[in-house]
Amino acid sequence: MLNALNFGNPRRTVFGLVAIAVIVCTPSLVSAADWSDTVFPIKAHDFGTVAVAAKTEFQFPVKNVYSQPMHIQSVRTSCGCTTGIVGTEYIEPNQEGFVTARFNTGTFRGKRGATVTVVIDRPFYAEARLVVNGYIRSDMVFHPGEVSFGKVTQGESTTEKSTVMYAGRDDWQVVDLISNHTWMMPSYKQISRGSGRVDYELSVTIREDAPAGYFQDELILVTNDRSMPRVPLRVEGQVESLLNISPQSIAFGGVKLGQPISKRLVIRSQEPVIIDSIECEGWEVKFVKPTEPKKTLILDTVFTAVSAEGSQRKPVVIKTSGAKSVEAKALLTADIREN
Repeated sequence: MLNALNFGNPRRTVFGLVAIAVIVCTPSLVSAADWSDTVFPIKAHDFGTVAVAAKTEFQFPVKNVYSQPMHIQSVRTSCGCTTGIVGTEYIEPNQEGFVTARFNTGTFRGKRGATVTVVIDRPFYAEARLVVNGYIRSDMVFHPGEVSFGKVTQGESTTEKSTVMYAGRDDWQVVDLISNHTWMMPSYKQISRGSGRVDYELSVTIREDAPAGYFQDELILVTNDRSMPRVPLRVEGQVESLLNISPQSIAFGGVKLGQPISKRLVIRSQEPVIIDSIECEGWEVKFVKPTEPKKTLILDTVFTAVSAEGSQRKPVVIKTSGAKSVEAKALLTADIREN
């Protein structure tokens, strides 16, 4: 891994550039610019300064604002320094997908440029180009290139590590490691130093109160390098709730305001639990609270729309009782009528 470092000039290495132009073959669209601005709300991303072998990706959102499904046929790039990936091949009307731009930091150094062309063939043919830029510094290596937690059980604390290896100045130091979340706790310690080389161990702990769901974020490594002090390190994982709700999607269709609707919910847990509350904004939810903790609970629940109006997409939040309360969510959909 250290062979990848550039000992001759530790401050020189740069990122990639990816651009977006648009070719639209449909008379119904006012202009190419209008089309691309709507479908691609983000057209450029700056990765900043990154290290060799860092896993560096950005997901460009793609919004289907049309009445027919959108199909992303392909993604191509003009340079090997960047890889384009179709994240969502088919995007339903009024839904959102994404296209990923991955910068190949393991094999490229210095300032690079590339064009990622997104080809859409439904509901019409069009091409769009997206832009990324950044700076890959050759004097730093992350190993591994990201902190990956895989699957984590909510309510349990777990720690993963990476190492940053530097070659260059004798006085180079890590001075901070910053997280964007209170439940994601980073730390660092020096493990070796000598002959212009220094290694730091970077640790990240996911606390018990981490929210359920997939997370992808960055830690910011802060050094005493005045020219490029901040370097991102990607962190990702999946926090799995102790609770599993069935059905996950509660679809009521058309209902009247004040009309009670019965629904049987099955709650499964890794440990015996008691359900303390079931809440949904705009709805009154009634159920008989279990008196004994169980791993599988069958709840006959009554939902009544009390203040919700029109088309509804609301989370149903189920919480357990006890000192280590956990929660899980289902999705309620309905069309509320006054009478």
